[in-house]
Amino acid sequence: MVLEESEYDSVFEIEITEEDVETPWGKVQCSLKGNPRGNRPVILTYHDIGLNHQTCFSSLFEHEDMQEITGHFAVCHVTAIGQQEGASMLPTTGFEYPSMDQMSETLPIILNIRTIIGVGVGAGAYILAKFALSHPDLVEGLVLINFNAQAEGWMDWAANKITGWTQTLSDVVITHLFGKEEIQNDHDLIATFRHHVTNNVNQTNLQHFVKSYYGRKDLEIERPVPGGNMNVKTLKCPSLLVVGDSSPAVDAVVDSNSRLDPTITTLLKVCTCVQTEQLVDEPGKLTEAIKYFVQGMGYMASASMTRLIRSRTSSGNSCSSLDGSRSRSQSAHPPCPWTLPIPCAGGTGSQDSFWTQFVEGGEGGA
Repeated sequence: MVLEESEYDSVFEIEITEEDVETPWGKVQCSLKGNPRGNRPVILTYHDIGLNHQTCFSSLFEHEDMQEITGHFAVCHVTAIGQQEGASMLPTTGFEYPSMDQMSETLPIILNIRTIIGVGVGAGAYILAKFALSHPDLVEGLVLINFNAQAEGWMDWAANKITGWTQTLSDVVITHLFGKEEIQNDHDLIATFRHHVTNNVNQTNLQHFVKSYYGRKDLEIERPVPGGNMNVKTLKCPSLLVVGDSSPAVDAVVDSNSRLDPTITTLLKVCTCVQTEQLVDEPGKLTEAIKYFVQGMGYMASASMTRLIRSRTSSGNSCSSLDGSRSRSQSAHPPCPWTLPIPCAGGTGSQDSFWTQFVEGGEGGA
């Protein structure tokens, strides 16, 4: 692509450009919002199986606090090959869908050698982590939601066995995205999502993507030990790992966190009041954490303090774990190694599900 620098900042509405980028494995759909500026990285997103960049990230990137963040960066949303709504079926002969490793290698073609702050969910988180391991000089930071650094293993197998939903492609996607309680109790949400996956996503193309994800390799990352071998294979950039406390990915995310450098890794466990994913129902919690994370990387130093920090500071709860002995918003140091539990919002907050908005025609491009 795609990412050509502009020396001018438009005072008008930021333009969104859609482009299909040719790669050795097929065309990758990209949506670019804003113009890359100077030496600043681009925020690049990658979605999970059963989703595309709109269904995965619209609620997050349309949130008021996220608008403040994206005002400082260009944003590039990547949709995996054949996963956009209305996509034609991929060839059945003479075509091999890319592996997860190969999908990560499409990113340098898209980026045109520009650095990124990656935001990935599930399969997208794995792809971005793999990219960061292969091209550490191109990744300044990662926000990895529901990240599993392991190959398909006994935890995934056990999760499928517990739910007993292994018959159809939509069932596989649902058990990957939603927790057991959601599947058992929130029948409307699951039915809505099932209808979306079955009717709006090409089933053959989705099957290719799912097969690639469940055929992923272990990233073989390990935590560097002070006084020991510090040159182990691990992520070299500041990383924010995010998971909902009811997500089926909790164990995998905790395991992945244990294999990363604790001096530059933060684990954020979000308490979800209703069982739906934090990225869908309550993006405000996530946007505040991302804003703080980006400030810790040395960007947006003049931005206002987030509501998350203000509320916790004023209440006196867990202030030391957040602020420590330094202010991130005034330094370029990487994040401190803490687990940051975000309490449930009060009952007056909006709990509108993205999927409700989707059915009612409220979907908007990110």
